[in-house]
Amino acid sequence: MQNSQLAQLIQSFSGLEKRAVLKFLRSPYFNVREDVIQLFEWFCAQKTLDKTKAKEQLFGADPLPDQALQLRMTYLMRLLEQYLAQKEFDGNVIQQNLLVAISLRKRGLSVPFGRQKKWLHKTLESQPLRDVAYYEARFRLHWETHQSGSIVEPTNTEHLQAASSAADIVYVAQKLRLICLNAVQQAVYRADFQSSWESEVVQFAEKNFAADIPVIAIYLHCYRMLRSPEDEQHFQEFKKMLLNSLDLFSPDENRSLFIWAINYCVRRLNLGEKRFFQEVTDLYKPGIEQGILLENEEISPYTYYNIVAAGLQTGDLEWVQFFIFQYKNALKKQYRESAFSFNLARLEYAQKHFDAVLELLQQVNYRDTLVNLAAKTLLLKTWYELGEMETLQSHLDAMRNYIHRKRVLGYHRNNSLNIIKYTDKLLNINWHEKNEVEKLREAILKEEHLTEREWLLEKMG
Repeated sequence: MQNSQLAQLIQSFSGLEKRAVLKFLRSPYFNVREDVIQLFEWFCAQKTLDKTKAKEQLFGADPLPDQALQLRMTYLMRLLEQYLAQKEFDGNVIQQNLLVAISLRKRGLSVPFGRQKKWLHKTLESQPLRDVAYYEARFRLHWETHQSGSIVEPTNTEHLQAASSAADIVYVAQKLRLICLNAVQQAVYRADFQSSWESEVVQFAEKNFAADIPVIAIYLHCYRMLRSPEDEQHFQEFKKMLLNSLDLFSPDENRSLFIWAINYCVRRLNLGEKRFFQEVTDLYKPGIEQGILLENEEISPYTYYNIVAAGLQTGDLEWVQFFIFQYKNALKKQYRESAFSFNLARLEYAQKHFDAVLELLQQVNYRDTLVNLAAKTLLLKTWYELGEMETLQSHLDAMRNYIHRKRVLGYHRNNSLNIIKYTDKLLNINWHEKNEVEKLREAILKEEHLTEREWLLEKMG
């Protein structure tokens, strides 16, 4: 019961959403069953779900079979799915009014349909979005207008042609989006598959729509960036159009485009091109400030970490501090304090406030193994900067034991053990032996997995 689809769905609701669901369930238009409302309230009140207690809540002492409870759960699940659909519908004013227009047209109410059509046309053209949904709405509006007028003026094909043009744009834009998504998958999973129609769609889009239709133009820029990543000009053109077109696309569409651009920057960073820290920061800032990289007004801890890391690399410490505090409460509660304290500690380290680093890192228990390792690495560097070499030596031993105990695997294990190994060598090297120093420097330079390479070389002078 704890892992049922119904339980998982209810657990995904915020407190505000649960209150909205109750209003929905209490509406006799949608539901007339009181036992379904009782079941929902019981689910919301429990921390652990017990089938027997659920049956007692609904049926009292009556020894009814499990099927009776399962039936009520099925009723509730269907109603909650209906609530989700209704919520999506309520958030789309254009779609609502299109359906009203369709209903009026089907009833033969030409005058009300005409008023609705004019309102829709005016609303569509006055709002800024020019994404796929905009052209889908245009297609439907022109199609319904043609359906309404074809009986009176069967030779008038104006709206039929307009519907056809809108359908072409929707088709090409959706195909380009899928082509870009396919290219992203290939870049991640190293797949060689490429659709035979890809080049034909791209050529058709470039010839017929690239100059006039932003939603197609931006996917063409994105396509070139993904298919020719070595040519930075494609990225720059895509980035420029993306940042200049934020109002033209829906949050979901913008989010995908931003993530693809950010991932491009990350790949270039992984090749050692540090100037892309500035490029990715140029994307992160509007992405966060416009809410594009937030989902349900929440930011993932990994995005939070990555934004701080990029800002620290560019030296924009004032903005990093603003970001850390401004978006702390956008983190989910279970990650909030650890993500906040760790990233603030990173900022304090960059500002050489080493005592503040120690205080922050000792405030929170970092449950995530990789975050814990990152915190231990930052603590390692802080002890070194403070000249507390005996404490550092003990810390290195404890960190090594932690890695073996936690069985950290792969890259992260090798990287962390290498950081420990070379820091240990720094503590024990004879700085007067030039050959020994150079051998250590060469070993650090050649090491495959070593994220703190620059710091170690900096400490060698």
